[in-house]
Amino acid sequence: MRGCALAIACFLGLLFGGTEAHADELRPAYVELNQVSPSEWTLLWKASAQSRLGRSGDVIIPEVCSTVGEAKRHFAASNILTSKMLKCTGSIAGQSIGLKGLELSTTDALVRVAPLNDETQTLRLTPDAPVATIAQKDAIANVAWTYTIIGFEHIVLGFDHLLFVLALVLLLKGGWLVAKTVTAFTIAHSITLIGSTLGYLSLPSQPVEAIIALSIVFLAVEIVKAQRDKGQTGPRLSERFPWIVAFLFGLLHGFGFAGALAEIGLPQDDVPMALLTFNLGVEIGQLFIVAVAFALLALIRNFRRSWLQPVKTATSYAIGIIATYWFIERMVA
Repeated sequence: MRGCALAIACFLGLLFGGTEAHADELRPAYVELNQVSPSEWTLLWKASAQSRLGRSGDVIIPEVCSTVGEAKRHFAASNILTSKMLKCTGSIAGQSIGLKGLELSTTDALVRVAPLNDETQTLRLTPDAPVATIAQKDAIANVAWTYTIIGFEHIVLGFDHLLFVLALVLLLKGGWLVAKTVTAFTIAHSITLIGSTLGYLSLPSQPVEAIIALSIVFLAVEIVKAQRDKGQTGPRLSERFPWIVAFLFGLLHGFGFAGALAEIGLPQDDVPMALLTFNLGVEIGQLFIVAVAFALLALIRNFRRSWLQPVKTATSYAIGIIATYWFIERMVA
């Protein structure tokens, strides 16, 4: 049975380990529309230079607007920035704005619309809905909802953080203990996320990404050792004080979250609300992962209890293999 578990782990490691994954996969495109006079707007949009969207995509501007002069393009880090000047013959409220080519990509896009004498709006575009309507007025609830969704997607679709939370579920016993530990992780990454976003804290991204991968390796090793030494020794440090381990690693993960938010941008008028709701979305996403993981384990336990331990072992080895691959990849980078 152990050989079968190792085989499953190796297969999962090969399947997912080859997928390039950084500490924060969230890299949506970004569009900013700022009004500079009653009839003039500046348009800035950003997309990854390695994506089809960055190379050949374009902004769908409101029908009442037209481009003035030539667009300017330049590189910034790994992104292409394009800026234009627009002249609009009327109000853009109720008009459409979007991204050509977004429907062919796998990323989302954020649109920030900042009128001179009205509230700033934050809209979200997806491959399924690449065009949105500029509302007559925006409320702070718009920013709150947008960044809550971003936080939720970031934890659920970001491989690093997903595997970290999954490893906590496999290591610990009891839903309440896992929930408290995950919350300690949230509090910790909130501290470094806010400090980094506001400019009080800073760490280079490459070492942070490597250590985040190493934190997942640590948990995978702890799971395997706990299963191997079951009944022979007392609880390990990570089992006795899991919230301390999660808190310390959470401080590092927070720098990764900050890097993601730096890439997508924050609404300057609503930074506190965006940070608060992003963290709320992350917490909801973490608890969602915990609930799904416990449900799957319960399903296996009820269907065939003898499978439960091999599945846990195989999953632990797979998590360790994938995270080790990421660690080596990031150290080389």
